[in-house]
Amino acid sequence: MRFFVRRIIFYVITLWAAVTINFFIPRVMPGDPVSAILAQSGGQISPDAIPALRALFGLDTDQSLWQQYVSYINLLLHGDLGVSFTYQPYSVASVIGDALPWTIGLVGIATILSFTIGTLIGSGIGWRRGTWADSLLPISTFFSAVPYFWLALIAISIFSVKLGWFPSSGSYDRNLIPTWSWEFVKSVIYYGILPALTIVISSISGWILGMRNMMVTVSSEDYVTVAHAKGLKERKVLFGYAARNAILPQISSFALSLGFIVGGALIMEIVFSYQGIGYLLFNAVNAKDYPLMQGCFLVITLAVLVANILADFVYGALDPRTRQEG
Repeated sequence: MRFFVRRIIFYVITLWAAVTINFFIPRVMPGDPVSAILAQSGGQISPDAIPALRALFGLDTDQSLWQQYVSYINLLLHGDLGVSFTYQPYSVASVIGDALPWTIGLVGIATILSFTIGTLIGSGIGWRRGTWADSLLPISTFFSAVPYFWLALIAISIFSVKLGWFPSSGSYDRNLIPTWSWEFVKSVIYYGILPALTIVISSISGWILGMRNMMVTVSSEDYVTVAHAKGLKERKVLFGYAARNAILPQISSFALSLGFIVGGALIMEIVFSYQGIGYLLFNAVNAKDYPLMQGCFLVITLAVLVANILADFVYGALDPRTRQEG
């Protein structure tokens, strides 16, 4: 019990530190939304409009940095993330709420698929090491070394430009109205196939290599030898003894991956112009939209912390040694 209490205290402190950093980073960045608007206008906006724009964006406050920090914490405790500069008059929470399902749906499903398939393949290769299955490792190593954005661009070049099988950008046909109709759902799936395939191909190799290496290590342990000596079926030894222990490091990595699902595959969403939270964060940084940047960072931080907490609980349940008092 003390193990879990200590972990919760640690994550509470981590959350406070992340919220504090989240507050200060946008404020030390050069420029502000007004400067970005003036630069993008090409001189069409008069400098006389600067005071009005600063008032519109709430940048004319006389509060000190410390007072702004206290106000920011107070608003967070009340669930208020502020109003987006870019999407006025909509609140940051509503803007993020619109983008979040797209990222979770696409990146989440792709991550779970790559983890499941990669772990199963890695278990089989590691269990039967020294066979023809090892010839798959160089292929996995190659794909793990290819930069993600490069793989995405190659996929667009081949499947969108040359073959014309899939669209190169977007998340659904803009001629359709977002509803739960089969036509709209089919459009979402069609537009999401290429980005999802890119995620799976680029990440599955890491799961294969990680699980394969752990299986090779675990297969030589005494408890696996004893299980064989008992005459247990090979499948029972593979999944009940070897894979169960080999998967423990994978769980920690998978928890981090689940946390970063909320952040989305940022490069993927930029390359494919996919309307997830990663693409939203990219636009917010370009527009110097402080409230939206802070909201995106906060949601990503919370997702990573929650995923790590769940990983600690699952890890503790699978490996009782982690709960032993020091």
